[in-house]
Amino acid sequence: MRSFDILIYISALALMVLVLFALAPDADVPAPAPPSDFAEEMGPLLPDPSPLDEMVLVQVGEPQNGVGTAFAVNEKGDWLTARHVVEGCSKVTLEVAPGNFVPVARISVDDGHDLALLSTGRSPFPVSLSLDAPMRVGTEGYAVGFPQGKPGELATRLVSRSRLVTRGAREGEAPILAWAEVGRTDGLTGTLGGISGGPMFDANGAVRGVIVAESPRRGRIYTTAPQSMDAFLTKLGVERQAGPADRFEMSGYGAPSDNARRRLQVVKVTCEVAS
Repeated sequence: MRSFDILIYISALALMVLVLFALAPDADVPAPAPPSDFAEEMGPLLPDPSPLDEMVLVQVGEPQNGVGTAFAVNEKGDWLTARHVVEGCSKVTLEVAPGNFVPVARISVDDGHDLALLSTGRSPFPVSLSLDAPMRVGTEGYAVGFPQGKPGELATRLVSRSRLVTRGAREGEAPILAWAEVGRTDGLTGTLGGISGGPMFDANGAVRGVIVAESPRRGRIYTTAPQSMDAFLTKLGVERQAGPADRFEMSGYGAPSDNARRRLQVVKVTCEVAS
């Protein structure tokens, strides 16, 4: 072989070695970061409560006859609802079938929360609670209950923290969460009165809050913060049991809502005030 051919051969061999080394993994180079999970892509974590949070003012007037929503937290007959649903009522019942009402034996409240615990003999199926998972902007929420006294539900997305300020017959302040309405039951228009006290389910069918207020003008639903629910149940020593949970989707949330009502996980509350 001529010296010129040998030189070309050696050059080609050296180039192949360089290419092989370039393609080989380098142990000193860190591996690429794993892709962000869905929650991080969905939105940032909600910040801690702040005095600068939006204020939602609720005027508490004299009690009157009305309806609301409650949901079971165990099989012992413990139900959660919003405090204003049953405040000042002389008789409170839960409708477990059309025209079939179960009397509430005891109502427990706490001044630090707009929540009430209703006690009956039993509750067939409790909901599942998720009170310690992080809350992120954009989280899906599904409000289930009895708006205008009839079965109904809404699809929402979490937008921010707010402050619930009550004035009038009762005064107080508590952190709440604001959810933007993005859909509702076909034919449901106007006020959502009657859904107060109902659960806000996440996409996995776990409850993240109790509905305590609405702002029709802004298209907002407000719920207690998960930490408030946890503190309330803990203070009252309420046992929690996880029941069946269906998955909710923006494309179809009527069926899982109906299932929750059919199982009596979510029921209508009636309030009668002494005349």
